[in-house]
Amino acid sequence: MYMGDIMKSKDKNYKSKLKITLKNVIYFLLGSIILFYIITFYNLYFGVNKSYAKETAIEPQKTKISQAEKIDLEQIILENSKPGLKEEISNQEETLEYITTYISDPDIPKGISYVTKEGRSGKQIVTIKRTYQDGELLSETQVASKITKASLNKEIVIGQGKQTSTKTVQKKDKVYVTSDILAVMVEPNEESKKIETIETGEELIVTDIQGSWYQVSYKGNRSGWVKQECTTYLSPGYKEELNNSKTENASQNSSSNGIANLSFDMNLNKPSGLTLDQFQKVLTDQKDKNQIFKNNAEYFYYIEKQYNINGLFVAAVAIHESGWGTSKIAKEKYNLFGYGAYDSSPYNSAYHFTDYSESIDLLSRVFVKYYLNPKGTNIYGGEKATGQYYVSPTLTGVNKYYASDKNWASSVYKCMQYLYNKL
Repeated sequence: MYMGDIMKSKDKNYKSKLKITLKNVIYFLLGSIILFYIITFYNLYFGVNKSYAKETAIEPQKTKISQAEKIDLEQIILENSKPGLKEEISNQEETLEYITTYISDPDIPKGISYVTKEGRSGKQIVTIKRTYQDGELLSETQVASKITKASLNKEIVIGQGKQTSTKTVQKKDKVYVTSDILAVMVEPNEESKKIETIETGEELIVTDIQGSWYQVSYKGNRSGWVKQECTTYLSPGYKEELNNSKTENASQNSSSNGIANLSFDMNLNKPSGLTLDQFQKVLTDQKDKNQIFKNNAEYFYYIEKQYNINGLFVAAVAIHESGWGTSKIAKEKYNLFGYGAYDSSPYNSAYHFTDYSESIDLLSRVFVKYYLNPKGTNIYGGEKATGQYYVSPTLTGVNKYYASDKNWASSVYKCMQYLYNKL
C-alpha cells in the first residue's frame, strides 16, 4: 500500500471519529437542556417547601374587612342551607308621626287645652329585613330609615289652675285663635280649599259646629271653617277676667251619666266621659310604684278631648304593656307602650320619648288613625283616618293587627275593669 493511501485512510478514520463525537456532543447538550427544564418545571409546580409562602402567610383571625363585622361563614352557609329558609329585604314608605309637647299654664283653669302650634306628619323610607321559614314569617327587623319629609311637632297648652272649667262652646259664642297661624277652609275638612290664614288672637263668632270644626264669622262679613282645637273661649285678656269671675266647677261624682258603660265589645273611638278629677282618682294606685300614672293622669283626660278616644282604654294598654310603668323601656325611654320595638331587639328599637305625655299622645293618635276608624273618617286636626289596620273599634278588632298575643284583648280588658271599678 502506498504511503499516500495510508494517509488517506487515516484521515478518513479521523473524520469519521470526529463526526461521531460532535453528534454525541449535540445530543448530550440537547438532553441536558431538556432535563434542566423538566427539573425547573417540577420544582415550580410540584414543590412542597416554598419560601414565599412563609413570607406572605397571615393568620385568618387577624384579617379585617373594612366597614364590616366579623362573620361566621360556616354558620351562614349552615343557616342558608336549611330547607325553606329565605331572607327578604324591602323598602316601604311610612308616615313619620309628629310629637306633641304639652305646656302647662298655672293661670288657666284645669280642663282647658288649646293648640298653639299645629303638628304636621312627615314621611320616611324604612328598610325592613324579613326572615321566612317555609313561607312563615320568623322575624322582622328595621335595618335602616331615611326621612324624606320632616314632621313638625305640635304644641298644646293645658290648664293647671286651681279652678276647673267644663264650659262648652255653643253657637253664637266668641272664640279666639290660639295657634300661630290658622287656616280658614271652605269646608270642614283638611282637604278643602283654603280661604286664607288668620293670626293668633283673632276674634271669631261660632255660627255652626260640625265634629271637630267650627263654622265662624270674622272681620265683619267673612266666614269659613276652622279647627276647634286651635281656638279657645278665653279672650287674650283672660287672666284678668278669671280674677274677677268664678269658673265653672267640673267636679262630678262617679255616678255621672256621661260615663260610658264598660263592656268587652264597647266602641273605643268614643271618650269615656270621665272628668279630670276622675282620671286622677282611678290612676292613683299602689301598684303604680313609680307614680308614673298618677303624675300623668291628666294626659289620658286631654287625649279624649283632642282625639275622641277612650282614655281609660289607652291607660289600660299602657298598664298592660309596661307593667304599671316598671318595664325598662318605660322607665328609661318614657315609652309606656313599647312603641317601635321589634322582637329581635325590643329595647334598642323602641322609641325614646322625652316625657310620658309624648308617648301617651302619640299612641292615642296611632289608635285613632290606623286601628279604630274606617278609612276616610274625619279625625283629629282635620285629618282623615287611614284605616290601615281597622277591623272594628273594639278590643277584639284592635287585637287582630296590633298584638300577636291572641289574649292581648282579654288582658287589656281586665285592666279596664280594674280602673272602672275604682270609680
